[in-house]
Amino acid sequence: MNMHANDTASFAPPKLRRLEDTGLQPVMMRDILLKTVFRKNVEQASQIAEAICLPMPLTQALIDGLREMGLLQAMGTMHATSSSEMGFQLTDAGKARALDALAQSEYYGAMPIPLEAYKEQVKRQSVKNVLITRAALEASMGHLILPKGMIDQLGPAVSSGRSVLMYGPPGNGKSSIAEGIRAALGDTIYVPRAISYAGQVITVFDPIVHSPVAVDETETSALRRRSERFDTRYLMCQRPTVMTGGELTLSMLDLNYNKTSRTYQASLQLKSSGGVFIVDDLGRQEEPPQALINRWIVPMEVGYDILTLQSGEKFEVPFDTLVVFSTNFHPNDLFDGAALRRIFFKVKVDGPTQEEFLKIFAMVARKKKVPLDEASLLHLLKKKYPTIDNLYANYHAPFLMDQLIAICEFEGIPYQMRPDLLDRAWQNMYVTQETIAH
Repeated sequence: MNMHANDTASFAPPKLRRLEDTGLQPVMMRDILLKTVFRKNVEQASQIAEAICLPMPLTQALIDGLREMGLLQAMGTMHATSSSEMGFQLTDAGKARALDALAQSEYYGAMPIPLEAYKEQVKRQSVKNVLITRAALEASMGHLILPKGMIDQLGPAVSSGRSVLMYGPPGNGKSSIAEGIRAALGDTIYVPRAISYAGQVITVFDPIVHSPVAVDETETSALRRRSERFDTRYLMCQRPTVMTGGELTLSMLDLNYNKTSRTYQASLQLKSSGGVFIVDDLGRQEEPPQALINRWIVPMEVGYDILTLQSGEKFEVPFDTLVVFSTNFHPNDLFDGAALRRIFFKVKVDGPTQEEFLKIFAMVARKKKVPLDEASLLHLLKKKYPTIDNLYANYHAPFLMDQLIAICEFEGIPYQMRPDLLDRAWQNMYVTQETIAH
């Protein structure tokens, strides 16, 4: 199955028609509703429905059940709210029950998705089903100057949804290429606000990782229309990107349990389901790179990851992520042969040749409106680059150009390129090695 951006509706999680469709135990739903009314101070059925992310008829059915049990009571319509909608409040027994439930877990709000149902949804919207064409990849990398043949190598890697290792000297755009891969995926998926397993709720949606896509607000009664389209316990989001660097630790790849609130937060790679997990600067983390790769090898091969609850119980969650590793080290310095074999695609991102560098330099100068000057270019190539073994990097041109502009603005002269100005710009790119007396 190949998907394009406009096919999102075809794999939407079906809307809920009956309480049984939620896949949750009635007692769990009742407890979450009571905790939500207690914590969020919502009174009207429509507010409660919005808070617990269930359609109105299902919310009303839960409210009716709780009223029969003497845990909720109607406040009558003559309440201070301007709408004629009836308000509800917790009875004393309802408050006691809410406090009891909060003592076991502080989770309230959106009803969770049972893990089994979530696994089905992950399959429907798998990143492995996305068809990435050459045109899409070229469009998302259009602003980068890529070495010849780079798209030929990257394309099959990204399209297959397998892991990619990019390596090469720093400053040549490995991070930008990783970002471009994310942009090329381009479509949207459905992210659960929370999932449940063995009576425990694990929050998945994270505003730092997930960017919700606004459902067409021009429609009348947007909320009602929205709930008619799909199960609103999910949010429609762009395919997620998790970008980590030197701060990545192995514990981030496990469930995060908060002892105070007794709630779980999904691991980083569970949050990246359906998207891209970028490990930038591999080799700069506290954990050895081999240990990090080992943590990923099995999930990448089998398509699921194993997480552990506080009780010690282990369970499987989907692993549906394109992992992109990027490093300034040579792969042989980081991993053993077995790990390298298991990383499916290895792409070397090298610095530009002199000819490519001049092309980039001319392009950046044109874009930033700095006139080119032949004497200055010769000065760079003959006097400056030999001091660093003629190692060109993609970031040099924009860096030098921004420095030139800053110098010209400071000196109050029109933008220009001169050997002496380039010398000043160059000083900021490379610091001379010297001992500082303390």
